[in-house]
Amino acid sequence: MRENKLVDLSMDFAIRIIKLCETIKGHYSLVNQLERSATSIGANIHEANYAHGKADFIAKLQISLKECYETEYWLELFVKSDILSREAAIDLLNKCGTIRRILVASINTAKENTK
Repeated sequence: MRENKLVDLSMDFAIRIIKLCETIKGHYSLVNQLERSATSIGANIHEANYAHGKADFIAKLQISLKECYETEYWLELFVKSDILSREAAIDLLNKCGTIRRILVASINTAKENTK
C-alpha cells in the first residue's frame, strides 16, 4: 500500500517538475539537472517494486532518496538565483519533502524486516 502511494506521489511530482521546466527559459543545463533528478525519484521507486530481492529493493529506494535530496538542492538553487520564485517552489519543496519522509520510513522498515 505504501509503495503504491509512493509511486503515485513521485509520478505526480515528476509531472509537475516537467511542466515547470517547460516554462523556464535559458539555464538549460540547470533545468536538465532538475528534470533528471526529479524524474529519477519515481523511476527508481518503480524499479524497486521489481527488485531481485530485499537488498536490491533497499538500494533502489536509497537511490530515490539521494535523488530527492538532489532535487531539493536544485529547487533551492533556482530560488536563490531568482530563476524561480519562492512561492512557485514552496509546494514542490513540500511535496519533495513528503516523498523523502516516506522513502526514509520505507527504507527503515525494509531494513528492519531483513533482520
